[in-house]
Amino acid sequence: MERTEHATLAPYAQKSSESRGRKFPEPSHAYRTEFQRDRARIIHSRAFRRLEYKTQVFLNGTGDHLRTRLTHSIEVASISRTIARALSLNEDLAEAIALAHDLGHSPFGHSGEEMLAECMRERGGFEHNKQSLRVVELLENAYPGFSGLNLTFEVREGLQKHQAFYDPPTPSEEKYKCPSLEAQIANLADEITYYSHDLDDAVDFEILSAEQLHDVQVWQRSSERVLSRHPEAREPELHKLVIRDIIDVQVQDVVMSSANAIVDLAPKSADDVRKQPKPLIRYSEDLLGANQALRKFLYKNVYYHPRVAAVNERACEMLRKVFEAYVVDPTQLGDVATKRVESEGLHRTICDYIAGMTDRYLMEEYGRITSTRVE
Repeated sequence: MERTEHATLAPYAQKSSESRGRKFPEPSHAYRTEFQRDRARIIHSRAFRRLEYKTQVFLNGTGDHLRTRLTHSIEVASISRTIARALSLNEDLAEAIALAHDLGHSPFGHSGEEMLAECMRERGGFEHNKQSLRVVELLENAYPGFSGLNLTFEVREGLQKHQAFYDPPTPSEEKYKCPSLEAQIANLADEITYYSHDLDDAVDFEILSAEQLHDVQVWQRSSERVLSRHPEAREPELHKLVIRDIIDVQVQDVVMSSANAIVDLAPKSADDVRKQPKPLIRYSEDLLGANQALRKFLYKNVYYHPRVAAVNERACEMLRKVFEAYVVDPTQLGDVATKRVESEGLHRTICDYIAGMTDRYLMEEYGRITSTRVE
């Protein structure tokens, strides 16, 4: 498989055989590449399984078809593989990064993240991308010889989103501004997924109307294309067709724009990519502007919609009270977490513990602590 990668992938793709390795050296596997092993470790982790019961946008349990962090991560992985394949890059690496990118997300979606950041404001803060790294480097404990999952440098690099500079694996090397192309793909695939699927869920949840969506350029363009091909289409099938078209347009745009950028700058290797001043995986200028407008629309009309905000506000108040209760009585954390207090500090240990909770478990803890019934 490693020989096949060298024969079929682009020169600037990250090859498994050229990985910078793992923090704790391990013998290679007989029939899986290093990035395939990483993907399996992520999928089999407890943190990955818990994503099934963590909110994406709409509180988990409020609708049978609404997305969770787990389904979101699977969708990001699917789009990542498609883009990586089209650009002759390493699909396994892109997929592994995509599957792991939300492992550190708190319960209750972005509202929960904001509340946890507020609880940690004077003690280092909280940010889910950094927390994903903590999960794979420290908090998962599946192996007797080390903490974490001992993933390859390249997967851990891909989890360091939005960094001004990336740290090399050895101190003698210079810091750099761009991760691998596969990591860049997972980053944009995340955006494509939540732009399109948050729209989909919001229509299903009936907090967006057709009139509102006509003002959104990304939606309007795809709606016109769909109706030109299927003039008889009506709701509820119509908006599903529009969402599919939006995803297809976004993916094609990224593939074409990125291919052109790669040709123009002609990197010779994966390390050449890391030396670039800005990412090569990108949208066209036209779609970038349209997506920025879509993002503003989603924040105004979906993420802060009263039906979403009211539920999230109540959930976040539960999170705050559970955090405060653990500060008063840390013995409630249990033996495994309590052992980390000495090395990580009380507040960071509590933050780690709560960030790992599902929505359901946090509500159960709130009910236990306050002796109230939570529904």
